[in-house]
Amino acid sequence: MSIELKRVYDTADPEDGYRVLVDRIWPRGISREASRIDEWRKEVAPSTELRKAFHVGSLEWDDFRRGYLSELTAFRESLRDLARRAKEEKVTLVFSSRDERHNNAEVLRQYLKMLE
Repeated sequence: MSIELKRVYDTADPEDGYRVLVDRIWPRGISREASRIDEWRKEVAPSTELRKAFHVGSLEWDDFRRGYLSELTAFRESLRDLARRAKEEKVTLVFSSRDERHNNAEVLRQYLKMLE
């Protein structure tokens, strides 16, 4: 399974493979053409409440991760196609967070690997 992560503000590259934006809101200052997004899965982004709690610091990373994994169970079946795609070709989960280690794309990657 090949799932990479990349910030939407980094230059899109053909080596990224199938690019999936995993944020609920389209990133500021990025055109759809420049982003080279193949699919936008805004429905699987963390809930607004969970995202805001994490960003303001009232939720630690482990609590955010657990909460988001719990939310993702509602999308288990709809995410299976993305997990299958990642077995056949490279998939890059695209996100806008500045933190490249602690973000929703990282949790989603972990979840997709559990679906294999």
